[in-house]
Amino acid sequence: MSYFIDVASNSLNKYGEELCGDKVEVIKTDDGMIIVLADGLGSGVKANILATMTCKIAGTMLREGLSISETVDTLVHTLPVCSVRQLAYSTFTIIKISNDGMVHTIEYDNPPFFFVKNNIVTTIEKKQLKISDKIINESSFQLEPGDVLTVVSDGAIHAGVGAILNLGWQWNNVADYLEVLVETEKCSANVCKDLLQTCQKLYDGKPGDDTTVVAVTLRTPEFVNIFTGPPKSKENDSLAIDMLKNSNGKKIICGGTAANIAARELNTEIKVCMEYIDIDVPPTAEIKGIDLVTEGVLTLSKVIEKLKAYYNSSLEDKISLNLKAKDGASQLTKILIEDCTHLNMLVGKAINPAHQNPDFPVDLSIKLKIIEDLIDIMKKLGKEVKVNYI
Repeated sequence: MSYFIDVASNSLNKYGEELCGDKVEVIKTDDGMIIVLADGLGSGVKANILATMTCKIAGTMLREGLSISETVDTLVHTLPVCSVRQLAYSTFTIIKISNDGMVHTIEYDNPPFFFVKNNIVTTIEKKQLKISDKIINESSFQLEPGDVLTVVSDGAIHAGVGAILNLGWQWNNVADYLEVLVETEKCSANVCKDLLQTCQKLYDGKPGDDTTVVAVTLRTPEFVNIFTGPPKSKENDSLAIDMLKNSNGKKIICGGTAANIAARELNTEIKVCMEYIDIDVPPTAEIKGIDLVTEGVLTLSKVIEKLKAYYNSSLEDKISLNLKAKDGASQLTKILIEDCTHLNMLVGKAINPAHQNPDFPVDLSIKLKIIEDLIDIMKKLGKEVKVNYI
């Protein structure tokens, strides 16, 4: 079976540095995903350049079909060694995941990855390879839905040194934390943000090292279908509703006109909730057979604002966004972040005069610009997006 590979990563810069000395590269391929986490020696510009170079070399070679062994050999021979400390100028972890969940990992001097299965950190058998006098740890295993694979740079293991903890957080402490965390968090982005936020707190807001977290889960595809805007021709109203009705997954309508079309075509009523839970977000409604009905342009604009804040990621966003709120924008944002791997958009191309400056051409209508922004941010969040214009 082909699954959806849910990958999220985030980083903290060392306190006082503008650039992060860690770098993550995520590359989608026809048969799966390649993830590279590189940690440059030291911090700042030099570390950032070395980590970026490591990621680009590894990512490019693997994408072009070279084996992991050839890639590692090239990296080992390419990366310089510090003459004083006798340490590689960049350490790295490479993860290659196929669409069926088979994982192949290579680790060079980064902290060992965490593999959580049935909410317990499980030990994976690894074999050591010696390439140009460098010891490489290699492993292969099956990732299944519900499992969580987490990779961190050493900034996470050292979190708290010189601040709250004398010896840092330690690998076993992170493992214990992850076992509790994955019981409540479903998507990789939330696992990543939560773990990194804890590191930030342990550093008392002043990270002593660049800190990066990569979280990977395997998910059965979850589809979300959004119908917004009336079709350009009224004759296509029934087509749009048939497409929505026959789709797999959650069914969502954004916009009053679209909701009226759905109610008419489904031969049912719209029940409008008149309570303003958030004064900035219009009320929701209910239609039998539809999971969520919201207002259109204003609500979608608010959703995009929340998604961008989540993606651009101050660490408090997960809390400040209040995704458990019951207003339409919060409900839809929560669905798109946590319950969606594939987003299907059904977009009517009729232009609402209220959304259109007469001096602008049709393709610059506010509605279509909002749809473009939604598609863009969902792709950045790693979701698969398809759009049907009607």
